[in-house]
Amino acid sequence: MPELAVNVDHVATLREARKVGYPDPVAAAIIAEQAGADSIVAHIRFDRRHIRKRDLYILKEVVTTRLILEMAATPEMLEIALEIHPERVTLVPEDPDEMTTEGGLDVVRECDSIKEASQVLGNSGIETCLFVDPDVEQIEMVKQIGISMIEIHTGAYCDLEDSAEKHAQFSRLVNAVLTADNMKLKVGAGHGIDYNSIKDFKELPQISEYSIGHSIISRSVFSGLHQAVLDMKHLIEGLK
Repeated sequence: MPELAVNVDHVATLREARKVGYPDPVAAAIIAEQAGADSIVAHIRFDRRHIRKRDLYILKEVVTTRLILEMAATPEMLEIALEIHPERVTLVPEDPDEMTTEGGLDVVRECDSIKEASQVLGNSGIETCLFVDPDVEQIEMVKQIGISMIEIHTGAYCDLEDSAEKHAQFSRLVNAVLTADNMKLKVGAGHGIDYNSIKDFKELPQISEYSIGHSIISRSVFSGLHQAVLDMKHLIEGLK
């Protein structure tokens, strides 16, 4: 059964828009778990544009499923990860000018630093996942450096509108997922997935986890967070 990892960053984004104490991403995490979320995801950036370090300390205390920390592979972030000790760290690229994460890691070019970061995390008992584009060369390098899980960046597919382009991009996704599965890598998927596009992944049972934030928090404005998470959880359960 695929799992749902709910990203609470966008709750923190609302909070930071007014620099007040609400809405609280920790409260969002509790509601998401009550609605069936299998993991909670939080991405801390160098500029603290949404998630703060304090949020992570509290999330670590209250999350009863699994806390996944998204972060860049920098000394500062590694220090934070070792302090918080989440169950998993997903290493992602970070550009200070981007609105959101726009692509996967270049594992081929940055293999040495990524491998070093994963070893630091592994020595402390923290699982490492790499956020990568659906690119076979990148996935092969993940396997080569000894990391056992990837999260495939699905934004390029989910954001397309042209049907021919979507078909071509989905074929690329399928090839990447099958390649990773054949290499015995655990495969997650995330970025841009909403209540419609999640249905397209029914033919990919190899994906064990979906990391979703923006579409769930957006729907919660109208339906409430508990119902928004529950709706997505039901759709994911229908993929089996």
